[in-house]
Amino acid sequence: MNASFQVTVSKDYLSFSSAHFITFRGHKCESLHGHNYRVAATVTGQVDPECQFVLDFAVLKEILRPMVEAIDHKVLLPTASPKLTLEESGDLLTVIYLGAPRYQFPRSDCALLPVSNTTAEMLAEYFATTMQAEIEGRGFDHLTELEIEVEESPGQAARYRAVLSPAVEIAPGRTAAGRSSIPSTSPTG
Repeated sequence: MNASFQVTVSKDYLSFSSAHFITFRGHKCESLHGHNYRVAATVTGQVDPECQFVLDFAVLKEILRPMVEAIDHKVLLPTASPKLTLEESGDLLTVIYLGAPRYQFPRSDCALLPVSNTTAEMLAEYFATTMQAEIEGRGFDHLTELEIEVEESPGQAARYRAVLSPAVEIAPGRTAAGRSSIPSTSPTG
């Protein structure tokens, strides 16, 4: 039987209140408005044979919480949008939409995100990509999937799922990189 386990973190403090607007097809740009977003993260993999968990919940919260806090009470602006140009001048950030100035914000009130649009889908991909790099950087190579859900209001959410590349096991409990296939989460490593 090919089975796996999942753990999910979805806490009240993994929420953020931010303003945004999205650009639509053609030459339409939505008005600036805000949401009270909520983020949840799910990882899939095998359980650690000693600890009997996929990943300590604390690890997911430790990675996700600073990401949420960094964009809380900010205007979310996409840096990869072909329709927008962002120009900084002193402490101000001007948003130019299709060549015409549209908004001007204090730079400190903005979160510049490497996305093409600030839709719930693109925010979910942003969180997943950033979390995936952090998870892999910490050596959690036994995980097979990461899913992020971004809810912009109750009952209205987008999900992004990334398939993770688990390390190749070359001997029982040893990966090609020589690490234990399921990293220790003890304080000593």
